[in-house]
Amino acid sequence: MKSKSILFELKKLSSQDTITKKELMNLLKKYANIISVYDLMMATAQMRKDGEYVHANYREKYLKVYIEYFIMRMREVLEKEEYNHDSNIDKKAFDQSFPMLERVFEKERISSSEEDKFPLIYVITSLYTTFILEEPIHPVGSEFPGSLKVEERNGKFLCPVKDKQADNVNAICHLCLAEQTPDI
Repeated sequence: MKSKSILFELKKLSSQDTITKKELMNLLKKYANIISVYDLMMATAQMRKDGEYVHANYREKYLKVYIEYFIMRMREVLEKEEYNHDSNIDKKAFDQSFPMLERVFEKERISSSEEDKFPLIYVITSLYTTFILEEPIHPVGSEFPGSLKVEERNGKFLCPVKDKQADNVNAICHLCLAEQTPDI
């Protein structure tokens, strides 16, 4: 089974009138099972390399968020059993995610190998966080330059940089359920 096959299966799932969290989770688990410890180590090494370009004041925070909440979520996906199995996901948002998910497989590669699992990790984590956990892609408390943070107010997730990514078609922010922080 190839990593990119998840796109075909997600589109097939999208052809249904409704999609339950259980249906999506089963698909995410299926693909998370083909990600090895080696794949996770390679993804972590790439994140650390990318972190070299992040300002020193934010580097450790950046690495913690991306490694802990992005890479290490694969284990959580495989083990998670407690969620509302029968509830439906936001089908409109799910359907609108396909162009971005397809670009992930083109843009988020760490090698030219067909065996590169980094795009798959990216897709699984993004879908899991958004549709199963119903949380923002960057967890509450994630810090951005200027001491700006993702926060939760009155049951809404707010991101201080969401609008800054509006023109970036490759930004995962388009899938994220957080809204722009209004007072920034």
